[in-house]
Amino acid sequence: MATRTPISRSIAAHAVLITYTLIALFPVFVIVINSFKSRRAIFNDPLAVPTAETFDLVGYATVLKQGDFFQYFLNSMTVTVASLFFVLLFGAMAAFALSEYRFKGNLLMGLYLALGIMIPIRLGTVAILQLMVASGLVNTLTALVLVYTAQGLPLAVFILSEFMRQVSDDLKNAGRIDGLSEYRIFFTLVLPLVRPAMATVAVFTMIPIWNDLWFPLILAPAEETKTITLGSQVFIGQFVTNWNAVLAALSLAIVPVMVLYLIFSRQLIRGITAGAVK
Repeated sequence: MATRTPISRSIAAHAVLITYTLIALFPVFVIVINSFKSRRAIFNDPLAVPTAETFDLVGYATVLKQGDFFQYFLNSMTVTVASLFFVLLFGAMAAFALSEYRFKGNLLMGLYLALGIMIPIRLGTVAILQLMVASGLVNTLTALVLVYTAQGLPLAVFILSEFMRQVSDDLKNAGRIDGLSEYRIFFTLVLPLVRPAMATVAVFTMIPIWNDLWFPLILAPAEETKTITLGSQVFIGQFVTNWNAVLAALSLAIVPVMVLYLIFSRQLIRGITAGAVK
C-alpha cells in the first residue's frame, strides 16, 4: 500500500499537469490550424485540421505582401531584445548590490522594488504618456524600451537577489584576495552561477513585452514604430475582418517565443526548480 501511494500521487500530478498543458496550448492550436485554412473552412469548422480541400496559404500570402509586416516584426524584435538586455543588466547589478552589501535602507530598498511587482504599471499610463510627450519620445521605440525596462526590473531584482545570496562568500572573497575588482567578481564569478535565474527572468520578461498591445497603442502608434501585435490590427476592420491574415500574423508572432523557450528551456526549468527547493 505504501508503494502504491507515491505512484498514485505521481499519476494524479502528471494528469493535472497534462490537463493544464492541453488547456494552455488549445488556443495556440486553434490559431495555427486555422491560419492554414480558407475563410469558409474557418467558419464551417474552426476545430478541424486542414485537409487537402481546406488547406490554403492565402493568409500568409496576404501578410507577406503587406510590406510593413517585416517592419512591425523588426520593431518588436528591437524593443524586446533591448528591453531584455537592460532588464537583465540593471536587474542583475541591483540584485548583486542588495544581496552583497549591507547598508542603511537595504531592506527598505528591496521592499520598494518589490512594490513594482504588486502595482501594475498600466495604472500610471497617463503620467507615463505625459512624461514621454514632455521628453519628445512619443512614437519612438525608445519610449517602449524605457517603459518595458521599468516594468521588468522589479521581478528581475526579486528573483536574482534570492539566487545571488546563495553564491558562496568564500568564492567572492577569494576573488577579492586575488585582486579582482567588484565588477570582475560580478561579471566573471557571480553571473555564470546564476544563469538559470537569468534565463527564467528572460522568459518571464520577454513574453509580456512581445505580446503587449497597450503601450505600443498609446506611446508608439505611428506606422514606422508599430509592433507586430499592433500591426496585426490592420487586418481587423470595423465591418470586415481578414481572419486569414490575422491568424497568420499571430502564428508568425508565436515563433520567436517558441524559439526562445527551446533555447532556454533547460536553464528555465533549472531556475524554477532551484527556486522551489530554496
